[in-house]
Formats: sequence, structure tokens, C-alpha cells
Amino acid sequence: MIKDATVFILNYEIGEGNMTLHMPKKVTIIEVGPRDGLQNEKAFVPTDIKKAFIHGLKQAGITEMELTSFVSPKWVPQMGDAAEITSNCLDEHVRNIVLAPNRKGIDRVYSTNCKAVAIFVGVSNTFNKKNINKTTQESMDELTPIITELKDKEYFVRACISTAFYCPYEGKINPEDTVSLCQKFVEAGVDELSVADTIGMAAPHESFSLFSTLKKEFPKVLLTAHFHDTRKMALTNIFAALQAGIDRFDTSAGGLGGCPFAPGAAGNAATEDVVYLLDRMGIETNIDLEKLVQAIKIVEPHLSRPINSSYYQLNAERIVNHE
Repeated sequence: MIKDATVFILNYEIGEGNMTLHMPKKVTIIEVGPRDGLQNEKAFVPTDIKKAFIHGLKQAGITEMELTSFVSPKWVPQMGDAAEITSNCLDEHVRNIVLAPNRKGIDRVYSTNCKAVAIFVGVSNTFNKKNINKTTQESMDELTPIITELKDKEYFVRACISTAFYCPYEGKINPEDTVSLCQKFVEAGVDELSVADTIGMAAPHESFSLFSTLKKEFPKVLLTAHFHDTRKMALTNIFAALQAGIDRFDTSAGGLGGCPFAPGAAGNAATEDVVYLLDRMGIETNIDLEKLVQAIKIVEPHLSRPINSSYYQLNAERIVNHE
């Protein structure tokens, strides 16, 4: 641990009394609020509200988004309107992604005009079994030919790597196991790896170390960092990932989210807090914070918990008054 932390500290350069940070000039935000954010809400959010929420996020400047999930409505009732959401929310200016965990889900995607699919596997066998009743290897055995099929049909394929740092059942994950699973997805032909701190337990030196390795190992694949804010470490982990060269981040408007199969996991990093951080550092996102807050206000009355992201709490009332 001390060695990794030292590498993180030494990555800074001191020049003429100032600290020079190695940061990307532009960052892409992948908005996961409509899918990952809402899936954990117990009360069903009306379909029209979801559509309006998605439209508002696009108006704010979001160019990549997880719209919904083609999972069994029996297990995730919130996603029972996936077909309607997909049919009404596609447009050519945004990469609209839908999640499909298995063959049944993929076949439902084929009945839509969506051309971007997310699949997921947990590095942790225990988590994977709890989530989809398969071991990690069993999931890969099922998904590998599906990925080939999707690429033959010219789909964009996003692989979501759950429990990449820690597991609620197995504890700390060996980074080599995470890299190994990523390697299998890359060999299968995916376009993107979204690597997740599912229970929000990673520390900045771990973020920097893993993403530095992934950047080195997979230079031709889109690499995206996905942090949950369970222990209020998401922004610090994002800062560390930026230092490792990551310029894509999954975030959720309002900090919505969680995972029904990861006890204690809180919401994702709040889009508005991440965008504010990046704006303050002069990193381009092309996202309008005021319009983002307005989008959150659409869904807020239908949520089971208050929006507690810092930017929203400080600015929501002002933006309403301005309107």
C-alpha cells in the first residue's frame, strides 16, 4: 500500500513553486442516472417522468447515456418499461446505451433501434452469483459469443466490470483478477471497459494504480471509471483516475443509484459535482450545470430519498428563482 501511495504522490511535478498536474483537457461524462440511478428506487418512477428526465439530461449536453436495462421485470420492476423508454428516447446526437445481462435481454435489444449495448460481469464470483446466479467464468462463457454476434451486427459494446476493487462478500479484489477479466473482454472485441468501484470502498492510490495499469495494458480500448460515493471518496478517486490518464467517467445526476446485490452501496458519483470539479480545473465537459439541475428537478419528486449532492443543494433554489 505504501509503495502504491508513493507512486501516486511522485506523479506530480513541481515547477517554479507551482504544482503541475497531468490532466486531460476534455472529459466525457457517461450519464447512468436513468438506468443505474433509478434501478434501485423501490417506488416505480412514471415512464413519462423518465422520458422527461432523459430529455432534460440531453438538453444539458450529455452525449452518452445509459437509458434503461432489458432485465426481467420480475427482479427489477423499475426497468419494466425498457421497451417504451428505448423506442421514445433514441436520437442520433447521443450514444444511447441499454444494458442487457443475457441472451434474453440481447434478443429484446434486437427488437429496438438501439445500437449500443452494455453487458456486465463481476470480478467476484460471489457477487456474480448473487446478481445473476452464474460464476464469473460462466458469465463469460455465455457472453463471449454474444459479443462476437453484436460486433458482427455493428453494435457498440460496453463491458461493465463490477466489484473491480472490493466485493461486499469477498473483500479486497486482487487487481490482477480485474485486469484478467478486462483482458477477456478485450479479446472478445468490446469497445469500452467501464471499471466499477461497486461498493465505494476504493482509495485514491488504488484508483491511480489500477487505472494506470489498465491504460498501459489496453491503450486502444475506451476506458471508463465508475465510482460509487458510499464513503464520500468518489471525487478523490476520480481525481486520481484523471492523473492516470482516464478521460471518461460514469456519473449519475443527483448522485442516484446503488446496487440491490451490493449491501450498503450508495449512489454513484453525482454528475453535477463531477462536472463542477472538472469545470473548476478548466477541463472541458460541454455540460450546462443549470440545465443539469433542471433535469434533476424533473425526477426529484418521484424519488425515495432527497438529492444530497453538494452542487444541487447549494444551487437548486437559486436556479428555480432564476427561472
